[in-house]
Amino acid sequence: MIHVVAIITAKPGQREAILKEFRANMPAVHAEKGCIEYGPTVDAEGMGGFQAKFGPDTFVVIEKWASAEALKAHAAAPHMAAYAAKTKERIASRVIHVLQPA
Repeated sequence: MIHVVAIITAKPGQREAILKEFRANMPAVHAEKGCIEYGPTVDAEGMGGFQAKFGPDTFVVIEKWASAEALKAHAAAPHMAAYAAKTKERIASRVIHVLQPA
């Protein structure tokens, strides 16, 4: 299994616009062969002082893929290229961590 943690930081005030496009793309991603989990997350509220927050312009995508091949196919999928084209002007930074179980 492959895990992905993608940290997406929007330009100020653009997070919700990106998330709208992200959510519209989710059914196509969930239908991909090997997709186990794929969804956006934001800072939880009320967790106290131990929490390090990403902030109001960032969301984190939590993904699980059955294999490296499935993840590579996802990255090359036409719907991902379309999503990237729709959101690229709103994104300030994108950091993707690809992980495997220890």
